[in-house]
Amino acid sequence: MNRIVAILALCCSLPLHAASPQRLAELAADPYWIALGHYETGKLGGWRSYVDDDDFFLAESGAHDPAAELTATVKALYQPAELGDRHPQCIYPARTRWLKAQLQLTDLPSPDCAEYRAWMADINPHSAVLVFPAAYLNSPSSMFGHTLLRIDQPDIDSHNTALLSYALNFGAFIEGDDNGILYAWRGLMGGYPGLFALVPYHDKLSEYSRLENRDLWEYRLNLTPEETQRMVEHVWELKQIRFDYFFFDENCSYRLLELLEIARPGIELTEHFPLTAIPTDTVRAVKDAGLIERIDYRPSRERELLARAEPLDADEQAWVLRLSEDPTLLQDAAFTALPNERRALIQDAAFRLVRYQANDNERRVTAQRSFQLLGAISRNPPPPLNIERPPLPEEGHQSRTWQLAGGSRDNRAFAEYGLRMAYHDLNDNLDGFPLGAQIEILQLKLRQYENNHWQVQRLDLANIRSLTPRNALLQPLSWQVGGGLERVLGKDGDTPLVAHISGGAGASWQLSEDLLGFALGTTRLEYNEDFASVIAPALGFNTGLLWRNPLGNLTLEGASDYFYNGEVRQRLSLNQQWEVSRNLGLRLSAQREFSQLASPVNEVKLELRWYHY
Repeated sequence: MNRIVAILALCCSLPLHAASPQRLAELAADPYWIALGHYETGKLGGWRSYVDDDDFFLAESGAHDPAAELTATVKALYQPAELGDRHPQCIYPARTRWLKAQLQLTDLPSPDCAEYRAWMADINPHSAVLVFPAAYLNSPSSMFGHTLLRIDQPDIDSHNTALLSYALNFGAFIEGDDNGILYAWRGLMGGYPGLFALVPYHDKLSEYSRLENRDLWEYRLNLTPEETQRMVEHVWELKQIRFDYFFFDENCSYRLLELLEIARPGIELTEHFPLTAIPTDTVRAVKDAGLIERIDYRPSRERELLARAEPLDADEQAWVLRLSEDPTLLQDAAFTALPNERRALIQDAAFRLVRYQANDNERRVTAQRSFQLLGAISRNPPPPLNIERPPLPEEGHQSRTWQLAGGSRDNRAFAEYGLRMAYHDLNDNLDGFPLGAQIEILQLKLRQYENNHWQVQRLDLANIRSLTPRNALLQPLSWQVGGGLERVLGKDGDTPLVAHISGGAGASWQLSEDLLGFALGTTRLEYNEDFASVIAPALGFNTGLLWRNPLGNLTLEGASDYFYNGEVRQRLSLNQQWEVSRNLGLRLSAQREFSQLASPVNEVKLELRWYHY
């Protein structure tokens, strides 16, 4: 009833059109108007907008009433032209263009939108590229990867001007200096506002490839110039407009899908992500919608450095380290005695190492070293660096995993049912993922023993591991962190469900092309009612091997926890995954557990894993 009253009031107050109440009601429910207002169906019916900013709406009830917002918008378009840049036509160019076409508004005033015209002329949108910086485990906001849009000008290909383009990014707006744990928590709970920002693309490129050393994938979209401009028009409407930001769903990737729906009406992208919007899944959705024209790959500085250093032997890599610290050694007799082609490789690797290690505090020193090495490179240039493109990120397995297993524990048969919301562990199907990286979020396993005895086997809130191998040039830290509920050996053969937070740090080594070894010191804080003091800390270790073999991935691990109360808990485990298809895996697991509270226990399990979004 309120919607009909609002539409009737509009018809009576505006002499401009002969639009019927039925026509206005149709426009208020049109998918494009719903997209312009970022509306979704409310959980209790009706509408609600994702926009969490009153400044975006012209109607008092606009955040949950598309008809009232349409009424207020059409009325506002007739405000005096003297308002200039403050005129609603200047503030809402995308709404204005669409309503003008739909209602044939030929008698609108013509305000001078100088700010908008200058902004649009500077950006000069002609085409768009979806950019995917690969996952970066050392940043909570980027551990799943990230997506942004690059807005290109008409001469992008003929003049190779990609670095002069603009990057359209949606991200959390952070005031203050939150630590990593607080940042992750607030990001999960929607504690940060999200804002769109247009920044020079070369600034973003530098941030991702230099500071975080992430590979970049650029997916050129087949949007027409008109579609690209339509999308950028709407970005102007969202300038400094706040959304709630959530890491898992209302995030960078989800908001960009909404913009693509504005650019090309009729495509349906966001409807595929009712619960989570992980960047690789959204890239896959854009690809499945037929929006991708071409894919380009930009390797990170780290990948380029390692590729250049790969053919060097140990002595030559030692020269790379020495030259990166002291380029005057270019004149050292021992170095000049090396063959020209070997010196060319060493010099180039040293230059790349200097650039990789560069930071703002040592800019002058870095520039001096770089200049000296570049001089040597120009006199004795190396061959071109050819880096094989890794598998496409979107060609990896889907993010959500359903698990069905059968096995035996201490001669007791069981069935196990599991669900993991996101998104990869060390044994999962590897294509599209880096070896040694694990990110598991919200995993539940239920176990059914004989005689229909059910129990929660584990509930992982998070389980993250980064096993990046060390080498002569780079010495990254390997680490892991996790927390949740899990079953452990207890008194009298029981397996109590305990709460824990754990972590560890150490090192990993590339033992061969397909074999990774790792060793970490660990800590653990556990709530266990079997202990005299129910909360107990422990120190320990976790070591093992990760082998990429013809079937899939195999891990062999040993772990120990030494609690302050004298309890010692140890575990040996073996897991082999058979990669049946991209989204199907079969995993054989065997483990033996030891505890001072109970006799050793053996467990064997065969698990079918279906990766499905």
